[in-house]
Amino acid sequence: QVRLVESGGGSVQAGESLRLSCAASERTFDNYNMGWFRQAPGREREFVAGVSRRGLSTIYGNSVEGRFTISRDNANNGVTLQMNSLEPEDTAIYYCAADAGSTVLSRFYFRYDYWGQGTQVTVSS
Repeated sequence: QVRLVESGGGSVQAGESLRLSCAASERTFDNYNMGWFRQAPGREREFVAGVSRRGLSTIYGNSVEGRFTISRDNANNGVTLQMNSLEPEDTAIYYCAADAGSTVLSRFYFRYDYWGQGTQVTVSS
């Protein structure tokens, strides 16, 4: 069982930046591919970014590519999401997730086994 705790959400103006962090309780953190998802009111959960176990591979959702960067620190059991050039459309609850079983980095939420409780990001125009 992996416990994930997100932090770093908040309210910003369009064009500004935020950095989200996710702390994992699992000492074998590098056994998991990690991902960030988001969900806005009335919308489906959307893949944002993923990073492989060793941090060698990353993938991004189309709407954030070029603006967001995912990274991980296996020594400290953490993953971060640097979000630049934020837009009002980025407003959502952001969730950190851990995938224990996939051999390939996935953008599908059903591949992820453990989830944090989420952190709110609000971007105003």
